[in-house]
Order: sequence, then C-alpha cells, then structure tokens
Amino acid sequence: MSTGGWAGKIIRVNLTNGKISSEDTSKYQDFIGGMGIGYKVLFDEVPAGTKPYDEANKIVVGTGPLCGSGVPMSSRTNITSLYPGTDMNLVTDSHMGGNFAAFLKYAGWDAIIIEGASSKPVWLKIEDDKVSLEDASSLWGTGIYNTTAVIGSKMGKESCVAAIGQAGENLVNLAVVMNGSSHSAGGHGAVFGSKKLKAIGVKGTGSVKIGKDKKELMDLDAYVMKEIVGANNQHVVPSTPQPWSEFVYENSRWTAREGLTWGASEGNIDTGIAAPGDVNKVGYRTMKAIKDLGPVAAKYTVRMGGCQSCPIRCHAQMNIPQLEQYGVSPYAANTCMGWFSPAGVMFKGTKDQKEEGDGNMITRALGSQLADDYGVWCNYGSIGRDFQYAYESGILKNVLPEDEYNSIPWNLLEAGDPAFLKEFYRRITFKEGEFSHLGDGTYHIAKRWNFGADYWDTKKYSMWSPLGFPKHHASDESYQVGAIINCMFNRDAQSHSHQNFISSGLPVDVLKKIAEKLWGSGDAIDPPANYTPMNQYKAKFAKYGVIRNCLHDSLTLCNWMWPLTASPLKERDYMGDTSLESKYFSVVTGIDTTEEELDLMGERVFTLHRALTVKEMGTTDMRGKHDLMVNWIFDIDPDKKPFTEGTVKMDRDDMQLALTMFYKEMGWDEKTGAPTRATLERLNMKDVADELAILGLLPA
Repeated sequence: MSTGGWAGKIIRVNLTNGKISSEDTSKYQDFIGGMGIGYKVLFDEVPAGTKPYDEANKIVVGTGPLCGSGVPMSSRTNITSLYPGTDMNLVTDSHMGGNFAAFLKYAGWDAIIIEGASSKPVWLKIEDDKVSLEDASSLWGTGIYNTTAVIGSKMGKESCVAAIGQAGENLVNLAVVMNGSSHSAGGHGAVFGSKKLKAIGVKGTGSVKIGKDKKELMDLDAYVMKEIVGANNQHVVPSTPQPWSEFVYENSRWTAREGLTWGASEGNIDTGIAAPGDVNKVGYRTMKAIKDLGPVAAKYTVRMGGCQSCPIRCHAQMNIPQLEQYGVSPYAANTCMGWFSPAGVMFKGTKDQKEEGDGNMITRALGSQLADDYGVWCNYGSIGRDFQYAYESGILKNVLPEDEYNSIPWNLLEAGDPAFLKEFYRRITFKEGEFSHLGDGTYHIAKRWNFGADYWDTKKYSMWSPLGFPKHHASDESYQVGAIINCMFNRDAQSHSHQNFISSGLPVDVLKKIAEKLWGSGDAIDPPANYTPMNQYKAKFAKYGVIRNCLHDSLTLCNWMWPLTASPLKERDYMGDTSLESKYFSVVTGIDTTEEELDLMGERVFTLHRALTVKEMGTTDMRGKHDLMVNWIFDIDPDKKPFTEGTVKMDRDDMQLALTMFYKEMGWDEKTGAPTRATLERLNMKDVADELAILGLLPA
C-alpha cells in the first residue's frame, strides 16, 4: 500500500454478532476505492440469488484515495449494495456529497463493510480508531433531521452523521441515506433499515497523507482553479453576455452577473462578473437557487453552499419564511432533484401566494424538507411521474379502496396547494394503505397496478428500461452515446461524463475540435436534434464516459463536475485537461500513473460491475436481457425518420450496431455483451473469470 491517499484500513461490522474488525485496504488497491471496493466485496462475498433485505446482503460505504486530500470536488461517498427497487434486485450504487467521506478519511478509514443484521436498532459510532455500536432505540421512529441533531450533539460539532429516516426503517424501497441533512444517496436506505442500522456518525482528527511534495498538489489546484474549472456541471460559458466571453448559453449554470444577488445574505452579496482566472469568485459562478427554484428565489437566497473541498457551491441555502405555515423550518438547503422532485408530484401546477413564482419555490422547498426528513427517494423523479400516470389514467381510483381514495385530499392537488405534499410523503413513509406502494419503485408498482403500454412507451414518463429505471442524460440529449451509457447500469445511469461536455455551452464546432483530439474525430458528437448513424468514434466517447464515471466513483470525485473535458479559456481553445485525474492520483498516492493506466483501472472496475451483473442475473445474454430500451425511444415523432434534422428518434438496427461497437471497445463478447475470459484476465481478474466459468457464465 502506498503511503499517500488511502488511509489503509477498512472497518468490517457484523451487525448479527456485534463484532467489529479492521482490514487492510491493500487487498482492494487494484480496484482503487469507493465503487471498486464495493463491487469486489459483493462479487466475492454475496451469493447469487441474495435479496436486498436478506441478512446475507452486504453494504459497502466507500471513499477513494483522493477524497479528503485537498483535490477539488472530491468529497463523495459511494454506497454499494443490492437494490430493492427493481425485480432482479441487482447491484447498484448510490452517492452522496457533503462532509461524510472526508471525515471518514480523517478518522483513518477508507470504507465500511456492513454485514449481518441487528436484532435491535443501532448506530455506528466512529471516532478515529474507536468504533462501536450504540443503541438507537430512542432514535428509531424519528426523522433524519432529529437523528442527525441528536448524534451530532453527542459527538460534537466536528462530526458528520449519515442517517436514514422512517422510510428506510419501514423498508420503503425508495429510501435514502443522507448526511448533512440534505446530501442524499438514493436507493439503499431501506437496506440500512433491514439491518436496523439507523445511522453512522464519524469524527476524525487525522489527515490524508500526500505521497509526493505537497507543493505539487497546490500547483495542480492553482492550475485547475485558474485555467480549467467552470461552473456547476462544468459549464464553461455564461448564461448572460459577459465581457470575458465570446459565447452565451442561456441554459448554462454559470449564472453570475452584476445585479444578481444573494438577496437574503448579510450585505446583499452581488455575484458579479466572476470571470475565469479569478479564483476567489469561483464560488459565485453558480447560483443554483434561481436555476432550481426560479428567479424569485434570488431574494430568499442566504448563500450557496456545497461539499467539503468543492469550490463550485451548487447547494442553495434558503430562508423562506412562508414555509413556517406548513410546520417546517424556513431554512432549506438542496440542489437539483431535491428541489425538482416535489414539483413533479404537484403535476397539476402550483398557485402563487404573494408574488410571481413563489408558489413553485415554496412547493419545492416544502417537499424537499418533507422527503429529506422522512428519507424518501424520488428515483430520479419517477415517483412523481408514476403518481401522475396512476392518477390521470384512473388507475388510482380503481385500485385504492373507496374509503382510502376518499380520504386523500385531492382538492389540494387540484388547487396547487403544496399542503398536499404532507399527505403524499407521509402515506408513503408509513405505508398507509394501497397508495403507499408508490414507494415500491416503478417496476413493482407498474406490475402491481397493471400500468399500460402507454406508460412505458410515452416519453413524458421518462422510463428507459423495461427493468424499471428512468433515463438519465440519454438518447434524447446525447444520442447513441447517451443510449449506450443508460443501458449499462442497473438503475438510472448517474453518469455526467458525456453530458457535461456536450452541455458545456460551447458551440458544436468547438466541441468537435476537442472531440477530434480526444476520440479521433469530431464525428463523436452531433449537433442538437440532428444526429448521425453510429460510428467508432461515438463508441470511444461512450467508453470514455462510462469508464470515467466508474473512476470518479472509485477515486472518489464528483462526476457532476469531473471530468474537466472543456475549459472556459479561449487561449486554450477551450480544451480542458483529461489527464488531471491521473496527475492528482500520482501526486496524492505517490504512485506515478499515466492517464492510460488510470483509465485501465476504471475499465477494470466497470468490467467487474458487468461480471457481477452477469453473475446475479445468471445469464451471459446481456444484450437480450439487460441492455434493453423501451419503445418511445424508437417511436417518437411518427412523421419523421431517424437521422433527420429535428428529431431524436433512434433507429433500432443502429442501436444494436451501437451496442456491438461498444462491446468491441470493451473487449466483451460482441454477441452477448458479456465479459470474456481474455478480457477479465487482461484486467487481472482471473479469479472472477474462474468463478464465472464454474457457474457456466463465460461466453462461448
């Protein structure tokens, strides 16, 4: 094990017998950390056929070698376990930002392996080398906010708490683990609940050792901050005309401009110009409040917050006094889906209360607090879309008992009154009646309530796979590249490696020049709604996207920012620096590693994910049984043909060709999409190949 980056130790907690032990991280070094450790543990230790709530299932809470080191945008926690929200209960990852990952590293630990199941509620207390299981009976039945406050008061203000709410306790499939009261990891909260693990509190007084000269790290940080980093999602073009930029992109998250203020801050702070190179203004670039909550939110913004080590500050900290009428705090904090999801539940719209746009803001802020405290996950917005379909199609009226249906205040929904959200989240959390099955996950609820083909085949419901998960930056935004990536995982892809580049705000001709340098041709990308047939450069781009995603979740870096493929600087021809991950890895760990060598490690992690999926599904036929797409992808715009301007309609034969070309890039079997022995051994995973061979799960 290197002297830098990794803490060198992993906690193993057996909740059945209460045994706590320490293991050496070095056995997992080939898999980096985070996601990689999680996949290796589950492949080696969880038998095929295990269900998410079985005692035999395990949870791996992991960090990576770059986390806590001072590398920008690196405080990510990766949670790996079996996922209860779909039929086959395959392995998935959930991720959270905040401070938890860095604090775990400061306590001297790289990961936590949780196994067995407790007979009573417990929480895990970590204070440097002192690790213990504590009674959580008094916390069981309370929300995440109370749990965080109680444990935090016991451990001190320098601690961080990751907890589940009542949804996780009650085994609601769509439940989260959350730290910092708003940094959530969706999908595994109920697995914690099944093991009666209420929370993990961590406090560390150590630090992360740097393998090389610390000045090299500081120099890299300065280079990134001055020349490379953009705004949230690595947008490198401003949303309004600025004196420093030749381009404008209205949808950019680089919102800073003169006159745009944090209106509820002391001194009414102006975000100002925040030009590239001004490192002290990077935190002003992204005012996510107005992107997520509308223009009215500016006057209610206290500041922008975020995660440990991140200069971007994409987490809006709000003071909205109107929330008190609903019995919640006026202080709310969140970003992206935390704000968006409640608006999806209120699909009939919202009614303004005192000023234009405040109804939408209040609705989103109220819903985010309710969902976060209960620990309900939205499944990337699917919970609201499932509800909308069931309501508008008349299914709810048919499946709910009459007295239950009549007890629901539909008048509040129809009137756009956000008070409806209190009913919605409470019923799901406490499993009140048939309505609560909306928390089971799309696959289960669609089967239970017999959703029609129109649900799966209509784009507005955003389903991607017949396996029951939604699209996430898919074919409608990045064509074959996005489609391939959305097929690869066992839940929504959560991959921004490809989309951040495409949506950076740069004109297509500039993007094509960058693409030519990275993937061999500008044909790796297409203009908006004017895509071309599949080619080898798109396959290379897709491989880059998915491998970098796995790298980031193993290192652990924020994939909402990394990779830094583009730059805001014209003098760089807007070219970012894709070697930064390897440069940081080399400096922090002390192990000289090239970009190509680090990408190979990411390929190993991703191929292990594929092998684990093959093992869990009991088939090599990934093409026919896993890499599936619903019909709307190919049937939208019936009056248009694929490859014509103005449509994102995909071609079935072309997408099968796309999968074949991607399998070839990965070294997988081109017929089935399963990893071959040759590829597994090339990636130093002979043990994985041997086990699959015993199970009859290597391609012929």
